[in-house]
Amino acid sequence: MMKVDLGGIGVLVTASSRGIGFNVAGELLKRNARVVVSSRNEENLRKALDELSSYGEVYGVRANLLKREDLETLVEKSREILAGIDALVWNAPNVSCEPCLAHEAGYNDWLEAAGLHVVAPGYLTTLLVQAWLEKKRKGVLIYLNSVSIKEPMPPLVLADVARAGLIQLAKSVSRTYGKHGIRAYNILLGSFDTPGARENLRALAEERGKPFEEVWEREVLSRTPLHRTGRWNELGSLVAFLLSDEAEYMLGSTLIIDGAMTRSVVL
Repeated sequence: MMKVDLGGIGVLVTASSRGIGFNVAGELLKRNARVVVSSRNEENLRKALDELSSYGEVYGVRANLLKREDLETLVEKSREILAGIDALVWNAPNVSCEPCLAHEAGYNDWLEAAGLHVVAPGYLTTLLVQAWLEKKRKGVLIYLNSVSIKEPMPPLVLADVARAGLIQLAKSVSRTYGKHGIRAYNILLGSFDTPGARENLRALAEERGKPFEEVWEREVLSRTPLHRTGRWNELGSLVAFLLSDEAEYMLGSTLIIDGAMTRSVVL
C-alpha cells in the first residue's frame, strides 16, 4: 500500500500511551498527521509524548474513558489544540478482569465492558458528529476492533460482546451522515505484539500451568500462515488510507487485518 501523506490533519487517538493506540499514533505522525494522544495515567502519557515527539506534532490529554466529564474535556481540549478535530481513531484498554470467562465476571465487569466498548465510543461519536455538523466540516471515525467478534475467544467474552456493536455504529453513522462528509469504519485486528496482549497470554499461561512461550506460539503465532504478529507499518498504512479521501466510497465498511488468522468467510 502506498504511503499516504495525511497533510497535517488533526487526529485524536484514544488510549494511546502504549500498545496499539501508541503505535498507531506513531504511524500517523510519520505520515504527517497532527495527533492528540490520551491516557488516564499522567506518567504514561508523559512517557508516550517523549517517545512520539520525534515523529511529529503530538499533544497529550489525560482522560479516563469511563468518565463522561473526561470524554467531554478530551474532545474540547483536542479541538482547541488542533483547531478542530478531523478524525477519531478509537482504541480502548482491556477490561480489568480479562482474561475471564462469563461465569467469572461480575456485574461491575460487565458495566466496565459496556462503558469501554459501547458508551465511550458512542458518546465520543455523538460529540464529534455534533461538532462536525455545526461547523459544516467533514470527519472520519475509525474504530479499532478485534477479529474475535467474528470468531469468539471465550476469555475475551466481555469485550467481544460489547464491541460487536461498533459494527452497527459505523454503518449507522455512515448511512445517516455520509451526505455531510462524515464517514466511519471498523478495523478488525488480529494479533499484534502489545503489552496488553502479552499480559493476557501470560495470565492464560499461568492458569493452564504452561510456559508463556508455548501459549504465545499456540494462541498467537501458529494461528496465521505467516507465523508472526501484525506489523505496525501495515496497520498504520491501513488507518492512513481510511483517513484519506481515497477511501470515501468505502464508508461504513469493516476491514480485517489478521494474517488470515480467522477461518470465518462472512462477517
